[in-house]
Amino acid sequence: MLWPKAVRERVKTGGDREILHSYPYRSACPSNVWGELTEQATEELFFAGYTNYFLWTQVPDFPGILRRKKQEGCRIRFLLGDPNGEVTRQRELIEDVALTVSTRIRITLENLERLGHLEGIEARFSSPEDAVNHVSLSVFRFDDEALVTPHLARLVGHDSPLLHLRSMGKGGMFSRFSEHAEELWDRAVPIQLQKTTA
Repeated sequence: MLWPKAVRERVKTGGDREILHSYPYRSACPSNVWGELTEQATEELFFAGYTNYFLWTQVPDFPGILRRKKQEGCRIRFLLGDPNGEVTRQRELIEDVALTVSTRIRITLENLERLGHLEGIEARFSSPEDAVNHVSLSVFRFDDEALVTPHLARLVGHDSPLLHLRSMGKGGMFSRFSEHAEELWDRAVPIQLQKTTA
């Protein structure tokens, strides 16, 4: 009652407080946001995008950051779509772009294999039953913050919107999206990465 209506409408309340920023396009989120979130994480890095390939170009010295984080004891996980899966094939027909979904996944696998000497980096393919749920929503977790992209219709990831969330406790948007990614992870298939040197 003390605040004018115009002020009340602009103050974040309830679950909305977890939204730090929103972007109409994932590509509009600055590279330094991705880099700082990755650098600042101490316990958990969970990259649950369907392809994740853009991280190596979006985040400066991404392999170097992952090496440091692993040495510092941070848990690092990658959840990918199966490049040979039916949902991947269908998504390629929908997107109809030169850099296909399966190619983008294989770029990530190649980069992960270059990090293969780092024991403990975990990688899985989402299960065939979960692939359609995975391809439609990307969740990237950095301790208690996350970048989330709901994929729109025929658009590729960088053209879909992005939310920057910070956990404010149980039951909020951060928890809802994190629990979704964890559920996919629990049913996912472990990937045996080839160890190579770069």
